[in-house]
Amino acid sequence: MRSAGERLDTDQRSAFAASYLGWMMDAFDYFILVLVYKEIADDFGVSLDKMAYLTTVTLVMRPVGAYLFGIWADKIGRRTPLIVDVCLYSVIGFLCAFAPNYWVLFVLRLLYGIGMGGEWGLGAALSMEKVPAHRRGFFSGILQGGYAGGYLLASVAFLVVNSWLGLSWRYLFALSILPAFVSLIIRLNVRESEVWVNTKALLEKNKTSVRTVFLNPKVLRRFVFLVILMAAFNFLSHGTQDLYPTFLKSDENRGAGLDATTATWIAVIYNVGAIIGGFVLGWASDRIGRKGAILVGAVLTLPIIPIFAYSTTAGMLCLGSFLIQAATQGAWASVPAHLSEMSPNAIRGFYPGVTYQLGNVIAALNLPIQQHLSERWGYPMALSVTVAIAAVAVAVLTLVGAQATAVDFTEETEPVGVPGLTP
Repeated sequence: MRSAGERLDTDQRSAFAASYLGWMMDAFDYFILVLVYKEIADDFGVSLDKMAYLTTVTLVMRPVGAYLFGIWADKIGRRTPLIVDVCLYSVIGFLCAFAPNYWVLFVLRLLYGIGMGGEWGLGAALSMEKVPAHRRGFFSGILQGGYAGGYLLASVAFLVVNSWLGLSWRYLFALSILPAFVSLIIRLNVRESEVWVNTKALLEKNKTSVRTVFLNPKVLRRFVFLVILMAAFNFLSHGTQDLYPTFLKSDENRGAGLDATTATWIAVIYNVGAIIGGFVLGWASDRIGRKGAILVGAVLTLPIIPIFAYSTTAGMLCLGSFLIQAATQGAWASVPAHLSEMSPNAIRGFYPGVTYQLGNVIAALNLPIQQHLSERWGYPMALSVTVAIAAVAVAVLTLVGAQATAVDFTEETEPVGVPGLTP
């Protein structure tokens, strides 16, 4: 039995670091676009409504990547697909710097979505299978915080490249080649997941296919439920993040009218809040369960919305966004552990990533919807309505769902192991 304070061994640390860095750099590339999509719109002469579909097409293609790389990972192991995936999205992100027009950038962001979709599921499976079960929530919170870390890094890069050096948005995308170095960490220091190796042997012994595992009725029911839950989660996350930089900088539709540098510093600070929230509620989920931690984050979001959306000074907007990111990303902290624990061993490369990314598809219209509502009602109302609905949906779905906190993956002795209770 491991003690609570036991340190990870070298292999566990390397696997977790590689997964964290991969997810962080994935988010870095995604949020570069969010931070500069007004500048790109001006450069290419397209409307903000049209530009919003660049994020939509990325989100729509993420399930394709989750499916392709997830199935591959369940067949041959986690390491090689993760290396290929990181290199894929790094190169495509880099090529965005050279896009000559809107439609070329559109196609590149579509292809980038495939790479982005594959990374999260593979990284979550690899790291959650390696860390100790009783500390899985803690590491889950840190891992999911890589998303905020990538946003934070993108914000700092924007300050340096755009605000301080006065360079164009293209230089930011040129930095996307950096994630390729993550693949070296994976290749050199990480062994294959022992859970996957043992499960593959079990499948072969029982002559059971991955398809048979997935088509188990209980597994299918849970899959549908988790897709709906992830849709609510993604509406919550993207609802608090995607439009907010534009709201902070806009002089129209009741925008805050801040200069770009001030708005970006606020983004830096609210991503610190997201990282702190993920750390705290990830740790808490090992003690109060995944459902308990998610409920705390979702419910705490609601009273913060007025400060987040209706404040009129930079200081109060900074406070509101810091608090709401701490709450919403705190709710997200349990997701890597929760989805991994809800998945049978045989399809953990595929199952968590695809449920997450299909939920993203449903939420892919968040930014266009918010942009449209802001032009009719103003940014504060658009942000408030969408975030409040998403927070309530996350809380209700979590209440009726199952959990399998700290389940031991090594104890699964049947090809179709379904932790937890229905759904």
